[in-house]
Amino acid sequence: MNARLLLKPLSPRSLALAVAALLVAAVAGCSGSAPGTGGAANRPKAIELLNVSYDPTRELYRDINAAFAKHYEQEHGTPVSIKQSHAASGSQSRAVIDGLDADVVTLATWPDVEAIAKSGLIRDDWQHRYDNGSIPYHSVVVFVVRKGNPKKIADWPDLDRDDISIITPNPKTSGNGKYSFLAAWGAALAAGGSAEDAQKFVSAIYRRTPVLDTGARAATATFSQKGIGDVHLTFEQEAHLEVDESKGGLEIVYPKRSIRVDPPVAVVDTNVDRKASRHAAEAYLGFLYSPEGREIIAKHHLRPWGDNPPPPAAGETWPPIETFDITFVAGDWNNAMKKFFGEGGVFDAIYQPQAGK
Repeated sequence: MNARLLLKPLSPRSLALAVAALLVAAVAGCSGSAPGTGGAANRPKAIELLNVSYDPTRELYRDINAAFAKHYEQEHGTPVSIKQSHAASGSQSRAVIDGLDADVVTLATWPDVEAIAKSGLIRDDWQHRYDNGSIPYHSVVVFVVRKGNPKKIADWPDLDRDDISIITPNPKTSGNGKYSFLAAWGAALAAGGSAEDAQKFVSAIYRRTPVLDTGARAATATFSQKGIGDVHLTFEQEAHLEVDESKGGLEIVYPKRSIRVDPPVAVVDTNVDRKASRHAAEAYLGFLYSPEGREIIAKHHLRPWGDNPPPPAAGETWPPIETFDITFVAGDWNNAMKKFFGEGGVFDAIYQPQAGK
């Protein structure tokens, strides 16, 4: 006997469910595969970078990040976002060593980046990957004073007066603090003084420092918001921001000479290789040397490295100031750290916290 297959007609409800199932399967099979559909598989995976930086660069990198993200997506078709972390430069260096997952570091001093390199997270050649020793911009240490400069502070010798109170951050934790210390020391040497004269002068400054904050932004708040001190030693870009926010309550004074501040940048190799973010991280730091990056840097009153730096704003020029660098003060950063800021160094010998502070 031949077997016969009997097909039972589907009910309208069953037929509708079957058609719906076929449509879902068809959509699922095509999703992300057909050109021009905008499916998830066609969209480049977004890259997220973390820039671990020092206190006074918050506003700078907010603008750099927006411009770079637009540039990178236009050039490579991949969206990128950049998160920021800011604190005292020395504290940030230790945080990265202890596990803060930075893709790049943009810190205030060479020792802070070098410490991360010595931990094994950054390759030894980090200074040779970008122009100018991986220093895309400079600054100088200047003075911020009260409106009208009531104490008539014009240059470094004016700080050695009993009626002057000085605000500067702790050089043990802050890059701004280290540079302010070195600026005062170097100014004494540049004026013809001996090392003994320099130590006497710097000792006088710290005797007149009622508050020693851990970072630059905290020192800014102490001076501008709490109203403590007659003069604030800080980086040029932080001084401009401080004065702008004071609405006429503060002024900048440029001493005759000061130290050139050289904040270095580096890709954190171990992290970017693990996160597959190296291309974007390297491009991000390279953007700081581009024409667009240099214009943003100048707008924030940091002095871009290279010939013919753009002005801070249309019609403005960079105020002239004589500068010296770390080699003039200490030979190099290794000597400076050991002599001035290491345990039992000059700073430990001269700084005595005021009673009750």
